[in-house]
Amino acid sequence: MSFKSEAKPVLWTAAVFLAVYHLPIGAQRFETAIVEALALARWYAREHVLLCLVPAFFIAGAIATFVRQGSVMRYLGPKAPKAVAYAVASVSGSVLAVCSCTVLPLFAGISRMGAGLGPATAFLYAGPAVNVLAIILTARVLGAELGVARAIGAVVFSIVIGLLMQLFFRDQEEERARQMAEMPEQPAKRHWGEDLLFFAAMIGVLIFANWGAPDQATGLFHAIHTIKWPLAGFFLLATAVLALRRRGELGEWGDQTWGFAKQILPLLLFGVLAAGLLLGRPDGGGGLIPEGWVAGLVGGNGLGANLFASIAGAFMYFATLTEIPILEGLLGAGMGKGPALALLLAGPALSLPNMLVIRSVMGTRKTIVYVLLVIVMATVSGLLFGLIR
Repeated sequence: MSFKSEAKPVLWTAAVFLAVYHLPIGAQRFETAIVEALALARWYAREHVLLCLVPAFFIAGAIATFVRQGSVMRYLGPKAPKAVAYAVASVSGSVLAVCSCTVLPLFAGISRMGAGLGPATAFLYAGPAVNVLAIILTARVLGAELGVARAIGAVVFSIVIGLLMQLFFRDQEEERARQMAEMPEQPAKRHWGEDLLFFAAMIGVLIFANWGAPDQATGLFHAIHTIKWPLAGFFLLATAVLALRRRGELGEWGDQTWGFAKQILPLLLFGVLAAGLLLGRPDGGGGLIPEGWVAGLVGGNGLGANLFASIAGAFMYFATLTEIPILEGLLGAGMGKGPALALLLAGPALSLPNMLVIRSVMGTRKTIVYVLLVIVMATVSGLLFGLIR
């Protein structure tokens, strides 16, 4: 047996043994963090898996099965006109209004079908960040200036991050575009209007099944919330009817959907547990990192406060709209407006579970660059906002 070949397993075994040997059983914070991790995972399973992730997996599987590769390349491919590609990516995000984890199967689906790195990462950021309802609620709860800054920052971020990702990895993207161009064009199996209705029906299920209750029992959002289940049921029925017209492709659709689930779900579970262990739930007992540290480090509008808010937001998990009440509490505890904007721009679009899945789709280097771009741009935006407000 060669020591060199077995060094890595030996080191991992020793590390796990030492970690288990020194577990701080009996320490209040450690035991609370364990409970918080499990509670966050249970909450995620109850609130997000069935209503958010399952529809997203089916949509991603449908993209891989029913959408012609040429269509994706025409609007989102590396050679697509930039104005068209980035407009489609950002508008799609604003329509879907999903969280940082629910957007992942959709991102994986369009990436697999040949979308360029720039438009794909613009879509990845825009999905959770360019959320019309979240921006409206931000303006209502946290103030118009933060709402407007969030709207402008999110749209600009999605485009700039996509352009920079395309620039940094242009050599790889040019080679990928060349390989995609050599692939034969798939013939259309049906009229594009039927495919559009099919995807609209699935997106309708995703949107209305997750339509949250507004903070006021009046207005359009409240009216829609009162009939969310009939609306979701209508779109589910429409999806089933349109799916029956694709009997010969249903098996492939199921295989593609299950493939995305196998790739993404284990990483999400590990990431949610890790996020809960370190940071706890927003309304829970706290994780290994004391919540007082977070509140104390985001006061004022300096570089340190903005950078910390961006990093903390990037690693925490925020379900759609939950960042708003969290920030309301932090602002009341002395958080600066600049760090608040930095967290709003970094938090909804990233999370530890989100990063793990992104890495499995586009690799370690691209994931690191994407995360750093979000953190740096959120920090700079927070600094500028804190100076001019």
